[in-house]
Amino acid sequence: MRALRLGLTGGIGSGKSTVATMLADCGAAVIDSDAISRQLTAPGGAAMDRISEQFGARFITPEGGLNRDAMREHVFADAKAKKQLEAIIHPLVGEETARQAGQANSACIVFDVPLLVESGRWRQRVDQVLVVDCSEATQVSRVMARNGWTREAVERVLAGQANRDQRLAAADICIYNDAPLSLAALAVMVQQLSQRFGL
Repeated sequence: MRALRLGLTGGIGSGKSTVATMLADCGAAVIDSDAISRQLTAPGGAAMDRISEQFGARFITPEGGLNRDAMREHVFADAKAKKQLEAIIHPLVGEETARQAGQANSACIVFDVPLLVESGRWRQRVDQVLVVDCSEATQVSRVMARNGWTREAVERVLAGQANRDQRLAAADICIYNDAPLSLAALAVMVQQLSQRFGL
């Protein structure tokens, strides 16, 4: 029987990665596009030669990886640069995602894609979309606490992502991961969902 292909998404600070980990614990094969992107842009990563060629040494760490902070500032300020970076990274992420999906051995393959709604192409590739949602205020406070970012930095990231209404409009299933929901209650909710996914 063909595995269920589940698209998992949520805004920064929503708890999407926590839900992905819980689904993996239930037996899902989780393919994390952010993790793939980080591998591609680590020292020696497959994207680094082209990034260096396109953007120059200012965006490369002494170890040879992507200087994420410098690049984040650059692409926020320059939409053309953002497209150039995506043109390098996205095809490589796509290739590795397809490779991992081909090797997956589970009743449910979870494609963990932060920008699933924004990409426009993922909806056709998955059977269902699971959105992890919370209030914008909760997103801001979580990311400030977790990453040490300023409120303005978090709000700039939020402005570059789909808004809550757009994500919820794309959802087949939604988990509202906000107070007063505890981590234990979230885990129970994910376990119940995992049974629906054949796990």
